[in-house]
Formats: sequence, structure tokens, C-alpha cells
Amino acid sequence: MCGIVGYIGKREAEPILLKGLERLEYRGYDSAGIALMQATPPSPRPEVTGRGKQGGARILVYKKKGRVADLEKLLKAKKLTANSFHLGMAHTRWATHGEPTDANAHPHLSNSGDIAIIHNGIIENYLSLKKILTEKGYKFKSATDTEVLVNLIEDVKKNAKVAINEAVRLALREVVGAYAIVVLSKDEPDTLVVAKKGSPVVIGIGKDEFFIASDATPLVEYTNKVTYLGDDEMAVIKNNKLTVKTIKNKIINPYIQKLEMKIEELEKGGFPHFMLKEIFEQPRSIKDSMRGRINGKTGMVKLGGIEKLQDKLFNAKRILILACGTSWHAGLEAKYFFEELARVPTVVEYASEFKYRNPVIYKDDLVIVISQSGETADTLNALHLAKEHGTTVFGICNVVGSSIPRATDAGVYTHAGPEIGVASTKAFTAQITVLLMMCFLLALKKKTMRKTEAQKIIAELENIPGKVEKMLLKNEAIRNIAKKFKNAKNFIYLGRGYGFPIALEGALKLKEIAYIHADGYPASEMKHGPIALVDENMPVVFIANKGASYEKVINNMMEVKARKGKIIAIITKGDAKAKKIADHVIEIPETPEPLMSLVASIPLQLLAYHIAELNGRDVDKPRNLAKSVTVE
Repeated sequence: MCGIVGYIGKREAEPILLKGLERLEYRGYDSAGIALMQATPPSPRPEVTGRGKQGGARILVYKKKGRVADLEKLLKAKKLTANSFHLGMAHTRWATHGEPTDANAHPHLSNSGDIAIIHNGIIENYLSLKKILTEKGYKFKSATDTEVLVNLIEDVKKNAKVAINEAVRLALREVVGAYAIVVLSKDEPDTLVVAKKGSPVVIGIGKDEFFIASDATPLVEYTNKVTYLGDDEMAVIKNNKLTVKTIKNKIINPYIQKLEMKIEELEKGGFPHFMLKEIFEQPRSIKDSMRGRINGKTGMVKLGGIEKLQDKLFNAKRILILACGTSWHAGLEAKYFFEELARVPTVVEYASEFKYRNPVIYKDDLVIVISQSGETADTLNALHLAKEHGTTVFGICNVVGSSIPRATDAGVYTHAGPEIGVASTKAFTAQITVLLMMCFLLALKKKTMRKTEAQKIIAELENIPGKVEKMLLKNEAIRNIAKKFKNAKNFIYLGRGYGFPIALEGALKLKEIAYIHADGYPASEMKHGPIALVDENMPVVFIANKGASYEKVINNMMEVKARKGKIIAIITKGDAKAKKIADHVIEIPETPEPLMSLVASIPLQLLAYHIAELNGRDVDKPRNLAKSVTVE
């Protein structure tokens, strides 16, 4: 949610900032803007959206409701290319306080026009601060909490007579909420100030230049050296020097790490959408997630990220999984195999609800938090609550150096690679892969699985990338099915046991990108309500692969057929019985039940993708959604 980009150095800032915004479009947004520091303006420019006082440096601000492309058109019309800007910042906004408008878009200027800010997060006490500032004579042009913050900084700077970095530091001590901010002041045209609490920000370090962003995607083509700010930390960049300190003014030696991300991972690679590319990357991402961690021949499972604390896993009386959205579905799938294979009671909670009740957490619980981005605000809050109860917290995450890996006691990276499409695909199967390996490790230690049995299923897991490749060969056949149902208004997804979380995930994918109402249910619950919806216009998707509940699912299919529902069934290859009942079938290779989700989820992802694409949806950037939900 909200994308932040900043630059200070010798290059032209404007193209770097705009390209950075394009890299961050996947986060979700409704408006975009840019602020450029003009050190010595040649003459007043009345057409600019905002500017500092006459004389010396000034800040030029341009912003626009809509896409980054709309902002680029505005800038092109202003003919800024003749100017030289070496310091600036840009922003994509996902509306929280105030509807999407030009006025509410970032950057925001202080009343004097001397200070500009971009902000990701929510200032919870902005109304009380606004009241104080209004009584002092400050005027507000927007409905945002961010404009309150920039005027608070101006008020502190004016009254305390301090430099901009000190004004930011003192102002933030009065703020309640979450933020990642970048601040410019026309009085210090060679200075860029960054601060963070609860929302992500990364600083890229080049030669005599620095890059700021919400995540590493805008930085990778310029530098591979980065540092991530921690909560209640701020950075001051001036005279080619980076200084990091706490809000309490304690100097910190920043930890510099190397980015492993490659620029080609951020390109579509010939695919029409990132989502389709990422669906097709799953043979590789699943393989990378298990590489060096398992061996089917020996039954070896080794997860280095939790090795020092794996006794906490082995001795857990209960596993508590906390996640949101697609990651929650991965956690629900894990509940089935932790309980069946390792015989450990497992509870799966929505992280977004967990903090706001009084959950029962025991010190001998093991908490596992799951997040693709590592920045999900609700999951971070749930993580901190769990740690307050003294329990051990493991993390499963895809982004190295993000907030969740830094906050957990131990964890495992999924190695799915950058996921740009808002609707998660390869991250989901990578999460399940890691959870399976964690379960095998536990089951072997507890001896709830014989070693020969474990060797067999681990060997089957090693075969999954090849089976996923076979499923991807069915892409065109699945598109033909999608053509028949692209105009449907509703869908029902049904599965039993291991198939139930996959039904939920299939329904979520369709809702997210095709904007079609879809519900997932346990097939066993069909007669307890959902069957009332079934008629000749209702498509019903069954996860009907062969397994412990196969005959029960066949009975459910017969009941839908009797009511003229249209059945799309995910079935085991060669299943003649299911094929006779269903209107359309997608066959998957025979796969052990605990691993089935890794194969069965592929056709559901493709079905949702093609229905959305056939309906002209913006597949990679669905309306109202953000890739990383970094505010509550």
C-alpha cells in the first residue's frame, strides 16, 4: 500500500523517480505525485502545483489522481526536461484519509510551501494535532492525515529554530500511528530526511548517491547495497553521507546488506501479465524453496533458518498459525498436515482479528506467522502480541530483510522470487512447500512417520515441480473452459479435507482479479446452506481428486448435478467416474493428498486469470487492492 521513492545524487532525479513509481505500481494505488528540489530557479513558474517562497531553492510539486502514466503526461506538458533536478521524491497513494483526488494525493506541502512530505501509514492522532495547528492559524487543503504531519514539522521547525532533520525527529515524538516518510525542506536543498515506524522503507546506497523506496524493486537496477530502517529510526542524507539515528537521537551504525534480486525478475519476460508469468514460474519457485533442504533418498530435512531453535518446534504442545488472505489459506492447509502427519494440535487464526481480542497463548505454543511481503501490518501486530506472551515465533516470508524476518525468533525464506502481481500465486505454493518441510522435520523427530514413509513422501515432493509443469501444459484447455463461464455472476468452490483450503483460495483468486462473487466451502457443508444457490446458472468448482473423502465428494457432485448446476471438477488423471458427472474436468497427476494442493491450485489460478483477462480486467493491478497491506 502506497509507494515511496526518493533520490539524491548526481543523476537526473525525475526519470529515476518515475521509473521507481512504475516498479511500485503492483502495491496498489489511486493517485501519484512527485516533488523536485530546484536549487536555483530561473524565474517564477505559476503553473506548478506547489512551490516554496521566491528566491533561493524551491520545491516543485505535481500530483494527479489516476495512474503513474497520468502523472507522466502532466510532467511532459510542463516541459521539465530543460531543468536539472538532483533531489526529489515521488509517491503512489492508496486512499485512507480522504477520497482519491488531486488535492489528497502526495506529496503534501506545508502552509509556507517550504517543506514537502510523502507518507505511507496512518497518523492515528491526526485530528487532535490538526485542532492544535488550526488554533495556531494553519490552513489545510486536503482531508489527509499527512498534511497535518507536514505542518506539525513546520511548526516545530519554526518555533524550535532547528534544522529539518531535528524538526522531523521532534515532531515524530508527538505522533501516534504508523509511518514511512520522506521529507524535503527548501531551506536545506541538499538534504533528504527519512523516518519509519510500522511501514517499510529501504535505502539503497550507490556511489555518491542514495535511493529511497518502500521495497527493493525500484533500487535493483542502480545498486545492490541496501539498509532497512527499523521502527523509530530515521535517516539523514546530506553531503553524500548517510546518518541513521533513533527518534530519541541515538546514533546507529546501519547494517548494509547485499540485494540478491535481479532486474530480469521484475520484467514480464514476454508474458502479457506478471500474474501469468508468476503462475508459470511455479516449477522453479517450488524447486528453489526446497533446494538443499530435503533429500528423498535419505529422508533428510534441514531448515537452516530454524535450526538453532528447532527444539521449540519439536517440543510445541500446540502450533498457532497467524496470517492474512492467501497466506491464511496456506496456513489452513498446513493445519491438515501438521495434525495428520505430525499429530500436533494446530490452530489457524486471522492475524487481522488476533490482536483485537484476548487470545489464549501458552509459552509452550509455537507461533508461525506467514507473509509474502514480510510487511503485512496485521501480521506484524499479531506477531508482537504473541511475543509479549513469551512464546517463540517462527516466520515464513518471501522478502529478505523485511520487517517480519527481523522481528521473529527464527524463520524460513520461501525463495519464490519477486511477486509483482497483486493476486498471490507462486508465493502461495512456496509457502505450502516450506510448511510441508517443517511438518516433515517435526514428524520425523516425533516418529509419527516412519522413515521409509517419510522418504517416500519427500521423494514425491521433489517430483512436484515436474507435475506442475504438466499442469501448465493445460493452459489453453483451461482458457477454453474460462470462455464458457466468463459471464457468470457467481461461483461456488467446494472441497473436502486438504481440498477445502484450495477451494477457498480458488474462490479468492476469482474475486480478486475477475470481480466475480465466489464462495469457498467444505463440500460437506453444501447441504447446510449453499445448495440453495444451485441452479442451471451456477458454476460449481469441485476439488475432486482421489483421496480419503473421494466418494463423499462424488456424492456432492451428484447432488449438484441433480439441481442442474454446472460442474467444473479438478480430478485425478483417469478418473472415469468423476468425468461422467462433471460438465468440464481438469485432470491432475496422481499425487499424495498432503501434496495435492501444490498441483490442484495451478488450474484454479489459471481459471481465475483467464476469466479476468477475457473480461478485460486489470489483472496485475485489481481495483481497491494492494499487494502489501502495510496499514490496518
